[in-house]
Amino acid sequence: MHPEGRLGLDSMLPPGRMVTSDEGDGDVQPLWLSDGPATVELWTRMHDAHVRSGLWPLLLDSSDPNDSEFRPWGSGEVYPEQMSSPTSHDPAELLAHWWTTHTAVDEDDDMLDADRRLAVTAPFGQTWPGLASSPKTATNPDQLAAEFAQAFLADGPVTRLGVVTAASGAEALTAAGWAGPCNYGNDTAKFSAVVRDWEHRFGARVVAVGFSTLHLSVASPPVDEHEALLVAAEHFAFCPDNIWQGRRPYTLAAYAERITDAHRWDFWWD
Repeated sequence: MHPEGRLGLDSMLPPGRMVTSDEGDGDVQPLWLSDGPATVELWTRMHDAHVRSGLWPLLLDSSDPNDSEFRPWGSGEVYPEQMSSPTSHDPAELLAHWWTTHTAVDEDDDMLDADRRLAVTAPFGQTWPGLASSPKTATNPDQLAAEFAQAFLADGPVTRLGVVTAASGAEALTAAGWAGPCNYGNDTAKFSAVVRDWEHRFGARVVAVGFSTLHLSVASPPVDEHEALLVAAEHFAFCPDNIWQGRRPYTLAAYAERITDAHRWDFWWD
């Protein structure tokens, strides 16, 4: 993938370089990384051109903004060789499986006893409630993504631009070899499959990615308590640390309140 030579993008892109995966023989270059901070104008131009270019722009965060290597991106800690394809996985089956795994009672857990663990995911407990319904999209997903990108860059001025050959942001996560959820699974394609489903059901767009963080704009968030609880259950299955280690109180119900009518979803894996 050499974005500089596609559709005249060489005149659009600032100084940057192709990132080489630190696995293999040095011949895999899954993404292009800007040398300096990203701008919302550049992100928007790249985003608007992605249908024609086949390239997806990502706002990239580092584990330490003062790190000269800009890990994991600049250091090549990306592993596309390890990933399968997002289309090979059923998102509903993945979420149901993850839910079962995360809600299983662990007698050796010294942080949460059985009753407290089940209370976290009340009212569902260990029973997977199924997927939330797909609400009607009231906001233009791409316009909302651009607004979110602007707000994200205002809070993270050292964020850089990444460019990946991919049809969507969900697929870009796998194509780039991002390994953010590695403590829960080494195949990012499974997580991409779920995000890909959210793109269709909720008008979600991948805007920014960090070492172990993911930031989505959401055109059609849940608007009532029941749907918010179902979406919260999906989030717990996808990223349990959002609830286990998020803001107090650490319950699905409290988390559901926070995502009701919220046009951004943020995920962090420990």
